[in-house]
Amino acid sequence: MRAHLLNNTTAEHYRSTVSAGVERVAATLAATERPFSGIGVDELSPVVDAIDLDRPLGDAAAALDELGEVYLRDAVYFHHPRYLGHLNCPVVIPAVLGEAVLSAVNSSLDTWDQSAGGTLIERRLIDWTTERIGLGPAADGIFTSGGTQSNLQALLLAREEAKVRPEHFTRLRIFTSECSHFSVQKSAKLLGLGPDAVVSVPVDRNKRMQTVALARALEQCVAEDAVPMAVVATAGTTDFGSIDPLPEIAALCEQFATWMHVDAAYGCGLLASRERSGLLEGIAHADSVTVDYHKSFFQPVSSSAVLVRDRATLRHATYHAEYLNPRRMAEERIPNQVDKSLQTTRRFDALKLWMTLRVMGADGIGELFDEVCDLAAEGWKLLAADPRFDVVVQPQLSTLVFRYIPSGVTSPEQIDRANLHARKALFASGEAIVAGTKVGDRQYLKFTLLNPETTVHDIATVLDLISGHAEKYLGDSLDRAS
Repeated sequence: MRAHLLNNTTAEHYRSTVSAGVERVAATLAATERPFSGIGVDELSPVVDAIDLDRPLGDAAAALDELGEVYLRDAVYFHHPRYLGHLNCPVVIPAVLGEAVLSAVNSSLDTWDQSAGGTLIERRLIDWTTERIGLGPAADGIFTSGGTQSNLQALLLAREEAKVRPEHFTRLRIFTSECSHFSVQKSAKLLGLGPDAVVSVPVDRNKRMQTVALARALEQCVAEDAVPMAVVATAGTTDFGSIDPLPEIAALCEQFATWMHVDAAYGCGLLASRERSGLLEGIAHADSVTVDYHKSFFQPVSSSAVLVRDRATLRHATYHAEYLNPRRMAEERIPNQVDKSLQTTRRFDALKLWMTLRVMGADGIGELFDEVCDLAAEGWKLLAADPRFDVVVQPQLSTLVFRYIPSGVTSPEQIDRANLHARKALFASGEAIVAGTKVGDRQYLKFTLLNPETTVHDIATVLDLISGHAEKYLGDSLDRAS
């Protein structure tokens, strides 16, 4: 069994085994013609359940053959140009190279004595990102598992900075737009705030937070002797890609002495854009910012960070353990990243972004993100001119929310069912994948465009497929009714 341990004596075994895996994945990618096989859970579950995990195959080649049957053949491939579903991006090769290195070396980024240079690379990338945001010389941050964890940590810091005793946590309020991410509500619950802690602020016709409504809500909060703990602005909402008016929100946060957090998990790609970085005007005033490099920086999951204007606020996540990071290490200026993190053991995910920047540069990332934003603008024109569809807002980033509207059908419920069926039937066919959401009480479909290889022709083809599935459903419904 020691032959399977990665060390100096098994380096050749490591090379040949991993190379075989790379060859298998490369061959699968080269042969992929659809984003999904269309297999159903009832068909695939028995195949996986039948595998006896207590009887190993003993051979990597055999395990790869089996993996082809239970995973690779039926995986959802985000690199395919007709994957238009969730906020999943195709990944760049330098980042995959970084993933291969970090997995093999297996550094843990909690303490200096487990990572050394890895700690310094992560710190340099944090500085690079805060410089791009403009948070100032006292800024700092930490890599996290994703936007949900980043938002949680930011709101933990905001709660502590509000200086309210635990018995009065029910007085704390978080203000965020009705289109913001659900992790804001989840964070409030995890932080022990009251059931009314999150105040939903209405949005305008472009799905951006209404600052007049925010000002009114903050005034009401103070009048009721509650505490405005934080305002969470969104730079790229999950559904619409809308960016809240950050300068106006920053001014209100200053007026009410309220922590400003910007959830830029999606919109952080603008930090690398030479064409659209102005859309983030005002973000430099934030007290904390969430970025998901694994969305608009084209990085493999996971690669995210939470950044703060004042590094001193990160002390609220600091605990010292004698076996790991005793206080004397801080006094000796030994850089232990666990002092800033909610996690202890933590992967060297920063290496993926480091390799990407060193090979492609920030402009290369920004060009890719600009391409998908340009594509969304063309897609919006296509939808706006097509009488079969109702499109909700002109995109700021790269999402399109729309609804199939059949001619001659007036029942909103029937139209809802047709759109739901079209999405489900399209997924089952494997020809394309789209997402869905609700606007008001109605069912809508969503294109999340993060693949520069996707074309306007792909969008037009998928729209025709959606229309065909919806029309067939409505036709079958009429047949059944008659």
